[in-house]
Amino acid sequence: MKFLSDYIKGILIGAGAIIPGISSGVLCVIFGIYETLLNSILNFFKDWKKNLKFLTPFILGGLTGIILFSNIILFFFERYPEITSFTFIGLILGCIPSIFKICNSKEKFKLNYLFYFIISFIIAILLILLENHVSNNIGIYYGDNFSFEFLLLAGFLMSAGIVIPGVSSTIILMLLGVYETYLYAVSIVNFRILLPMGIGLIIGGFLCMKLIQFLLNKYHSQTYYSILGFVIGSIFILIPKIGFNLTGILSILFCIIGFFISTRFTEK
Repeated sequence: MKFLSDYIKGILIGAGAIIPGISSGVLCVIFGIYETLLNSILNFFKDWKKNLKFLTPFILGGLTGIILFSNIILFFFERYPEITSFTFIGLILGCIPSIFKICNSKEKFKLNYLFYFIISFIIAILLILLENHVSNNIGIYYGDNFSFEFLLLAGFLMSAGIVIPGVSSTIILMLLGVYETYLYAVSIVNFRILLPMGIGLIIGGFLCMKLIQFLLNKYHSQTYYSILGFVIGSIFILIPKIGFNLTGILSILFCIIGFFISTRFTEK
C-alpha cells in the first residue's frame, strides 16, 4: 500500500512539471516528502539500496504523470476547471499544518521568520501575475528547430521550477518560448527535444538541490517559512470564479475531499 501511495504521489508530482501554475516542489512539500526526497537523491550512493527502494515509486509515478496522466489532468482542468482547481486548493490547504509544524521542528518561532514568509508570498504572487501575462501572449507552436545548446539551457533553467517549491517550471519554459514544443515532444516522445532538455534538467536539478540542501542545513526554519509563503501564494493562481450552482457545490465538496486526502498523506 505504501508503494501504491508513493506511486500516486509521483504521478501528481510528474504532472506538476507540465501543468501551468502547479509546482512539483510544492507538491513534494504537500505530500511531506520534500526534504527526504532531496537527501535521498543527493546521498544516493551512501546507502543506494535503501535510497533506490524509496525513490523507485516516485520515479515510476513521475514518469507516468509526465507521459500519460498529465494529459488526463489537463483534460479535467480544461473541461472542469472549477472542480479541478478547488480539489488542488484543498490538497494545498490540507498540507499547511504539516508544513507549519516542520517550520518549528528544530527551533522555536521567531518574529523575524515572518519576513521570509511575506517576501516569498509576494514573490509567488508576482510569479502568478507574470505567468498569466506570458500565457495570454504566447502562440501555439510545435516546431523543433531549437538548437541543442538552447534546449540544454531550457532544461537547466526548468530544473529550478521543479526543485524550488513555488516556482512553476511552465513559466520558465513559456518565457523561453519552448513550452508548447516541450508538451508536444512529451506527447510523441521526441528525443530530439527531450534528450538535451533532460541533460540540462539533471545538471540543473543537482545544483538546485545542493543549494536547497545547504539552506535547509544552515537556515532550516527560514527556508521552510519561505516555502510556506510560496505554498500559500500558489493557491491564488488556482482560485476560479464559482457561483451557487451544482458546479459550485461540487467544487467546495471536492475541495473538502482534497483537504482530507492531503492531511492523510502528510500526517506523520
